[in-house]
Amino acid sequence: MSVIRRTLLKGMGITALTAGFTGGVTPLNLTHTWANSNINLEKMKIDVLSDGHLVQPVNFVLGDAPADEVKLLFSKYNLPSDVMKPSCNLTLVREGDKTILFDVGSGPNFMPTAGKISDALDAINLDASEVTHVLFTHAHPDHLWGLLDDFDDPVFPNAEYMISRKEWDYWINPETVNSIGEARQSFAAGAMRYLKVIEDKITRFDMDEEVLPGIRAMDTSGHTPGHVSFELGSGSESIVVVGDALTNAIFSFEKPDWRIGADQNPEMAVVARNRLLDQLVGDKMQMIGYHIPYPGIGRVERSANAYRFVAD
Repeated sequence: MSVIRRTLLKGMGITALTAGFTGGVTPLNLTHTWANSNINLEKMKIDVLSDGHLVQPVNFVLGDAPADEVKLLFSKYNLPSDVMKPSCNLTLVREGDKTILFDVGSGPNFMPTAGKISDALDAINLDASEVTHVLFTHAHPDHLWGLLDDFDDPVFPNAEYMISRKEWDYWINPETVNSIGEARQSFAAGAMRYLKVIEDKITRFDMDEEVLPGIRAMDTSGHTPGHVSFELGSGSESIVVVGDALTNAIFSFEKPDWRIGADQNPEMAVVARNRLLDQLVGDKMQMIGYHIPYPGIGRVERSANAYRFVAD
């Protein structure tokens, strides 16, 4: 069984992030107290660390979601109607001689509220050079651009990188920047640049492949063309790193059929989202959500004709 532990860690830094983080930051002088949530799953030790949070216009996130339903749901939960501030939760797995990071955060060049991975690693006394594997759910900026530091040097110099073949082929294609739409052209240009840096060190895998022992790639394409989630463990003893297949603790669960603007292929994302929710419920698996309020650990339950997220 997995056991979740919360610990408070002292570290050097500029900001404080605490358990229950929903987007605010508290400035301190020299040190901060960092909330770390860790889980023991079989032989795996899993840490969830914060890369900070994003600031996104609601209309960009929701896109074509039905306006009347959006208004009702946002009123029900007293959600802000202008901007969202989703958490960015990084999953770190240590097992034997492997230290595996799922996504690398935003880095210094995307948003000032994100890109805090160096602080997070310092807080658990882990040097970036100790990371042996980096597994990408997808190549959007808040998951990829933490690959390089301020000097464009790799942050994880000793890591082997892994990404789905479909995702790699899409972002490395020079025509993607012309077809992705103006709002995301910087995403495409950035993905090409960052992925080219690690081209000789990256392995491409297929959907449903066991990419490392005990870690299986699940096809959740739709948010991006080759988006994957990762199942760690097996069956009821599994925890799924869902990436951006589920991005919000409320509407991803209560309204999984919404066609939202954050998804590059909304129709495909709806199918993937419902399939994943069904599996999480049916197999009674825990999940870690990248953008679910920190630390994003919980389970899914059926609720009326949809679902709900229950934090652990």
